[in-house]
Amino acid sequence: MRRLIDLVHAKDGPLTRELRREPGGFGLGQVPASRIPDATTGMVCGFCSTGCNLTVHLRDGEVVNLTPTADYPVNRGMACPKGWEALAVLDAPDRAVAPLLRDADGARRQVGWHEAMTAMAARFRAIRAEHGPESIAFLSTGQIATEEMALLGAVAKFGMGMVHGDGNTRQCMASAVTAYKQSFGFDAPPYAYADLEESDCIVLIGANPCIAHPVLWQRATRNPHSPEILVIDPRRTETALAATLHLPARPKSDLALLYGIARLLIEAGAVDRRFVDAHTSGFAEFAAFVRAFDVDRVARETGLPAGSIRDAAARIARSRRVSFWWTMGVNQSHQGVKTAQAAINLALMTGNIGRPGTGANSITGQCNAMGSRLFSNTTGLLGGRDFADPDHRAEVAAILGIPVERIPSRPSWSYDQIIRGVRDGSIRGLWVVATNPAHSWIDQDDLRRALGRLDFLVVQDMYRSTETAELADLLLPAAGWGEKEGTFINSERRVGLLKKVRRAPGLALADFSIFRLAAEYSGCGDLFSEWRSPEAAFQILKRLSAGRPCDITGIADYRAIDEAGGVQWPYPEENPDPSPERRLFGDGRFHHPDGRARFLFAEPRPLPEPTDEDFPLQLLTGRGSAAQWHTQTRTAKSAVLRKLHPRDPYVEIHPADAEALGLAPGDWAVIESRRGAAAARAFVTPTVAQGDLFLPMHDAATNLLTLAAFDPESRQPAYKACAVRARAARRGEAPAAGDPSTNH
Repeated sequence: MRRLIDLVHAKDGPLTRELRREPGGFGLGQVPASRIPDATTGMVCGFCSTGCNLTVHLRDGEVVNLTPTADYPVNRGMACPKGWEALAVLDAPDRAVAPLLRDADGARRQVGWHEAMTAMAARFRAIRAEHGPESIAFLSTGQIATEEMALLGAVAKFGMGMVHGDGNTRQCMASAVTAYKQSFGFDAPPYAYADLEESDCIVLIGANPCIAHPVLWQRATRNPHSPEILVIDPRRTETALAATLHLPARPKSDLALLYGIARLLIEAGAVDRRFVDAHTSGFAEFAAFVRAFDVDRVARETGLPAGSIRDAAARIARSRRVSFWWTMGVNQSHQGVKTAQAAINLALMTGNIGRPGTGANSITGQCNAMGSRLFSNTTGLLGGRDFADPDHRAEVAAILGIPVERIPSRPSWSYDQIIRGVRDGSIRGLWVVATNPAHSWIDQDDLRRALGRLDFLVVQDMYRSTETAELADLLLPAAGWGEKEGTFINSERRVGLLKKVRRAPGLALADFSIFRLAAEYSGCGDLFSEWRSPEAAFQILKRLSAGRPCDITGIADYRAIDEAGGVQWPYPEENPDPSPERRLFGDGRFHHPDGRARFLFAEPRPLPEPTDEDFPLQLLTGRGSAAQWHTQTRTAKSAVLRKLHPRDPYVEIHPADAEALGLAPGDWAVIESRRGAAAARAFVTPTVAQGDLFLPMHDAATNLLTLAAFDPESRQPAYKACAVRARAARRGEAPAAGDPSTNH
């Protein structure tokens, strides 16, 4: 590793040859692609958590096309628009191609890697010396490879001495993670995607897979059992339009609804007493608790007809294979953990877990959120361990061959607490990796003001133009999907392979290589000498997983993943199950010490910001198009995807509300909260209830409005509901039609 310091002095020579190897990977027989006239290889997509596989077509060593892989067990020849355009986003003119360092006069200039890493190490070292070990932190992502996440977490915490570091998976999955840990004893989504095709009743809670996870929706539509599809969502979404029963409960009243359904199932005798008695604890207390949720109360709190609530319970009761699915509509809530656990409780009490077509199933957001949950070393220790457990720290220290005192004895602050630390000055240096919080974080103006207080901000990204990258004192150019190697873990726990099939532009490096450099320049490189490459790191992750619920010791190497079409965990070395699609808890054994799952519940809490006379409308947010992804950092680069998404921001508004405000379809409206204002074109539609508005999350202005409220257990932001008002835009308030500034 010491050789890297010498190599890095050359601006574009030996370093790039060492750290940016010739493309051509597994499936190409380890032969450089430049020597192969025509070839194909498959690798997992880098957008959402579905984890589709894409076949990469090469001609004369150059990537020329992508097609969905026909025989991959996840997508079976299907792909959404984002997958088809995954190559186009790599060739954008705003790719970061060299480090940019801000000088004392405020201007940024291109520098080589040696100057960049020297500056980063020196500035962080000076901040730590002046303000203490907790004054520097990092914010990571669910968008980079598992091996990269693990190396970042290890270098930052065990090498550079950071206590605090979290990932943007806090924004999408923390409530589900906490719910699973508390209910099952481990963060263990129990399902396989095949369950969508084997259920005779599919219950979707705060989920719109037709738009958010279109390949999974396609699998649900292939279900041969003509399943009941129950959709709990305040909007009449694309998915709700296809439901056999849509339950448009008021925003965030779904917890009361699920408790009311539980009471009706108990009254109907639909409880699987044999399963409950043998494999769970706390049911008697839960049954006593839900007695308070009679149909009349639930109808008042949800705004649903009593008959619809009874109908939903009856459809669940008469079905043999019921699966409960949720996404951000549940997780991004002030009571997301308890709502997720209410869904888990329904699955447990009816025995709908561990069998085909069943489960309490959280669908993840980002492509590698599951990898982040297990191996990012942020608020949980590597392999799903606990920083506060001395035995866990000793295990990790022994596996990695590092002194145990280098491992923090307490978990990191969560994302919002790190931002609070930046705001109050206790955190003075921040390293942001592959995420764009200046767009995506809740109450955006507050976040941007906080970042301006930092002594030193490092941003590591593919693009120099993101809202966060433009604020950086040091921008580190990173390789993207298809320009590096590693693994992703999808929602159904499947480890899939990422391959390098082209070079990154300019001086951009794989995140893994940047983390290696950070270790060297920080003086801790010797601790990570075994982390020579992503595949070497994968072997380390296997050791870290041994004996854990996420055991992957049976996966030999990258080639084995490729040949198997991805491998779901657990896959232990002893007696692995070779089935291509597997679910958990078929034996009724959970991960608590007593082997039982737990019924957990609490009284619903009111909205943190209810509507009032000044702000009489409720704002909902969510994904607006299958063709766009999160902050559009990548998808907005594709001309094809831009054509599949409205050119201007839009707000869904009920016809009665539009008439009262004097808004006609297509008019510019201004939506205001107590935190900011946003302009959007009025899309007049009954898909939202009267009194509700819906703004897609993709536009940067949306998070000028959102409220910084958090689930108290998961610390996940409650993006989905806050109080706003609306009016017709006045002259000069609306951007020019098609103004690009409104679309990124």
